[in-house]
Amino acid sequence: MKIKNIASVLLCGTLIFGMSAWCFFGPKDTYSKSERRELAKFPQVSVESVYNGSFAKDFESYAVDTFPKRDLWRSLKAYTRLGLLAQKENNDLYISQGHLSQIKYPVNKKMMDHAIELLTKVRDQHFPKSKVYFAMIPDKNNVLADLKIDYAAFEKYMAEGLSFAENISIADLLTAEDYYYTDTHWRQEQITDVADRLAAAMGTQLPGNYEQEKLTDEFYGVYAGQSGLNVEPDVLNVLTNDIIKNYNVMVFNEKGQVTKWNGVYDMSRLDGDDAYETFLGGAQPAIKITNPSSTSGKRLIVFRDSFGSSITPLLAQGYKEVIILDLRYIHSDVLGLPALKPHIRFANADVLFLYSTLVLNDSLSMK
Repeated sequence: MKIKNIASVLLCGTLIFGMSAWCFFGPKDTYSKSERRELAKFPQVSVESVYNGSFAKDFESYAVDTFPKRDLWRSLKAYTRLGLLAQKENNDLYISQGHLSQIKYPVNKKMMDHAIELLTKVRDQHFPKSKVYFAMIPDKNNVLADLKIDYAAFEKYMAEGLSFAENISIADLLTAEDYYYTDTHWRQEQITDVADRLAAAMGTQLPGNYEQEKLTDEFYGVYAGQSGLNVEPDVLNVLTNDIIKNYNVMVFNEKGQVTKWNGVYDMSRLDGDDAYETFLGGAQPAIKITNPSSTSGKRLIVFRDSFGSSITPLLAQGYKEVIILDLRYIHSDVLGLPALKPHIRFANADVLFLYSTLVLNDSLSMK
């Protein structure tokens, strides 16, 4: 009996001290590719940080982020909660109709008010006489989740707050199949009807003939890594035709510095952490698309988030020029500065505010 007890103590001690040594002295990653984020670093030690408790809090984050075989433990936790314990979600992520999604609840009216105030300010400062449109993009919880916000009320509140803009409702066109299974975003090949409705409401027409090109059948969206689950990847397609292939595309920043591109699809992003960034190169402050095929002379300025990356190449078919602005990466106050005037002309252009509920319900990212 004593031998068994001694063996048990030795085994437990070996495990405890062995794991401790692995935690402290083993190799540590600095970036989580699955979660697409930097991992916590060892916190600085000071009398003040120890005294006020911040060291202990930061060390806990560091210990969790650098725990050996962290992704394995994350997966084990996810399968235990969703499978063994029959929980509906794990870290606010759930599976419905084969889709991975994240619970976004409840409505935050302060964030909606901030978005309304900011977009109103942008309109009053830069294009008070332009024709303005607003379209709200529901996230996929609208067609998946039991615990979801009231999207009709959300849209009504935003539309009333932006009373100067003509509201274009698109929610009725979207189903679960219009979104990627492992990602937040909608699938470009599924939203041609959305593009057609937006274009028609704004007084233009799209040709409607596209070639679908498969870029990869191993697209793992943002929810795939966050979930810790072994899920089937999405297929990433793009739509193209002779008009889209002929676009002239340039990116510019707040200082007016310009980078020219070969087209609206940045194929180098396929090898990065997020293949969805193939559409317009992902997070870009400002982009101008010139359409040599257009004879209309019509111009459009789109204020957008990441959902706009995949639909604006379709909309641009109906315009001579489309300027795409992302207020998360370019400050609204600089839009009228001399350095940007050669690139952003608000006169004689229609304006579209095209935002997802994900951003409108958390709008502090917009400046």
